[in-house]
Amino acid sequence: MPEVIRISLDQMEQEFHRVLIKFGFDVGKAEQCAHIFAVNSLDGVYSHGVNRFARFIQSVKDGHIKPNAEPEKKHSSGALEQWDGGFGPGPLNATFCTERAIELSAEYGIGCVAIGRTNHWMRAGYYGWKAAKAGFVLIAWTNTNANMPAWGALDCHLGNNPIVLAAPYKSEAIVLDAAMSQFAYGTLEVYRLSGRELPLAGGYDARGNLTTDPSAILETERVLPMGYWKGSGMALLLDILATILSGGLSTKQITDRGSEHGLSQVFIAADISSLGNHHVIPKTINDIIDDYRSSRPAPEATEIQYPGERVLRARKENSEAGIPVNQSVWEEILSL
Repeated sequence: MPEVIRISLDQMEQEFHRVLIKFGFDVGKAEQCAHIFAVNSLDGVYSHGVNRFARFIQSVKDGHIKPNAEPEKKHSSGALEQWDGGFGPGPLNATFCTERAIELSAEYGIGCVAIGRTNHWMRAGYYGWKAAKAGFVLIAWTNTNANMPAWGALDCHLGNNPIVLAAPYKSEAIVLDAAMSQFAYGTLEVYRLSGRELPLAGGYDARGNLTTDPSAILETERVLPMGYWKGSGMALLLDILATILSGGLSTKQITDRGSEHGLSQVFIAADISSLGNHHVIPKTINDIIDDYRSSRPAPEATEIQYPGERVLRARKENSEAGIPVNQSVWEEILSL
């Protein structure tokens, strides 16, 4: 098994910041970007935190990410706005769009910000937590390059197009962060890095058989759509909606560029404090979750958890013990 070390949040954030400054980020953008990568790692989403950082820097070196680009508004119509990301850092553009959607929803009750020519936003859940902790509902999604076959197909013409849905809950949030593949590519890489098999079949091997071997799936790139034809259909519609709402690039157009950059994304925020039933919403959510958690668990299950609950536990453990990092991954970051 690969050796795992523990790194504090502060140490990780400082190291990310050092590297980002070296590769051309101004101080403010470096601080914000380093924080997002470190928090994703703190929350247990290593695939889109520390494990992804070196690849993010490679995209900067390759010229696909413009470190200090600023989003520019292209068009607005009331609560709906279209923005151009200028190929800037995906996490920074996504944070801007989340905040702008919240501003619009505070004015109109709902706000929709769509952005084209942006980059990988890393972890969708980060923006869900940000909005929900501020008291807003958020629905956001992105398209990707072609990395998932349609149901019944052998080659990839769909993106796995992650989506996040988030709502406030007590002092925290309920946050669903899901790709349209059964397992996201980052998750497959985490399992491969740790030498583990997937708990369920996640794609196909070279012989066309369903497999739990993450290395075999990464080799064929035949990931299994979540819900078979349902995940396939959702991925298609998410690409269509992201493309037309942003006026940006589709999965096919992104794929034709040869590398995954210039993505299209949508952020929809709703101000639940503006609703007629706003005063009973906390109790309504509590009642729904209480009923959900009263489910009788199957013999192989230990607990019924709502989306985001695992993140809270990982955050607590990693805050106390340090963030677990594969030593070779950390050494690569130190060498940047």
